[in-house]
Amino acid sequence: MVSIKDIAKHAGVSISTVSYALNGNPKVTEETRKRILAVANELNYVPNAAARTLKKRETRIIGTFLTTFEGSFYGGLLQGMKEIMNKLGYDLVICSGTQSHRMLSEGMLDGAIILDREFSDDELIQHANRGHKLVVLDRELSHENVVQVLLDNKAGATFAMEYLISQGHKKLYAVTGPEGTFDSEQRLAAARQTVERSGLNITYKEIPGNFDKKSGFAAAAQIIAEYDGPAGVFCLNDEMAIGMYDALKETPYRIGEHVHVVGFDHIDIADYVQPRLATVDYSERRWGAVAAEQLIKLIGGKGTAEHERIYVSLITGDSVRPANVNIDG
Repeated sequence: MVSIKDIAKHAGVSISTVSYALNGNPKVTEETRKRILAVANELNYVPNAAARTLKKRETRIIGTFLTTFEGSFYGGLLQGMKEIMNKLGYDLVICSGTQSHRMLSEGMLDGAIILDREFSDDELIQHANRGHKLVVLDRELSHENVVQVLLDNKAGATFAMEYLISQGHKKLYAVTGPEGTFDSEQRLAAARQTVERSGLNITYKEIPGNFDKKSGFAAAAQIIAEYDGPAGVFCLNDEMAIGMYDALKETPYRIGEHVHVVGFDHIDIADYVQPRLATVDYSERRWGAVAAEQLIKLIGGKGTAEHERIYVSLITGDSVRPANVNIDG
């Protein structure tokens, strides 16, 4: 590999003069710069990115760490990040798995956006203590090098449960997300509180889920097995709600009549199922864009908020009030 030492030897100048010329430093004349660049081109010189990064202490690369890429949720989120980063001169790298965590400690990234439960809070605090700049989307973490950009999960879950209660349901289910995940815990806590605050005689039950269609399908089977009248179901994300739609369409039980479903995330397919899925809505693209903006401000030493909130609303779709009917096996 050709080095600046080789260029200096061929051009008959010092190594420092070559370095100045390659980096556009005004310490060398335009004539000398052109001559050195011509030699570098002749020798097929390629700059050493690792050496440049070490010298400047920047890579202009930001990592986004995800637990999984499955489902339709991530497209808008990542696009929002990419648009802002590219506009401000940064590139985006998508990372997953514990081995990728070393990209932070080894200085391969200028900063990171975390939506990855494989990172523990302690690990992230250690990175922050070393000066790494972080934005977290999936936890509450207080540190001068960390900004929280969080969904208003509690408000969304409250909207969903209040809507089901307003439809007259006396039996409610919540299909949960993976155990220990921030979004699931926040949404579930708000769902419980909404039922308790209602003061109504409501039967409430939780069914374990995993934020995927398969667990929504399984939850539907349990609800059918226990069916004794109309029920309202809050699926803590839309993937599970769609799985429930798929399960129920092969049965006599009708969505919106026997089982009333509300999801969370407003993924694209939610607008096309029949009846249209009621769901908690927000802009994934905006969430990603705000995360990117906050991280780049943090990297640049500009003032940032300790946390940002992404607000949500409820889209009710084509609701049908529950019918007082029973269905035999």
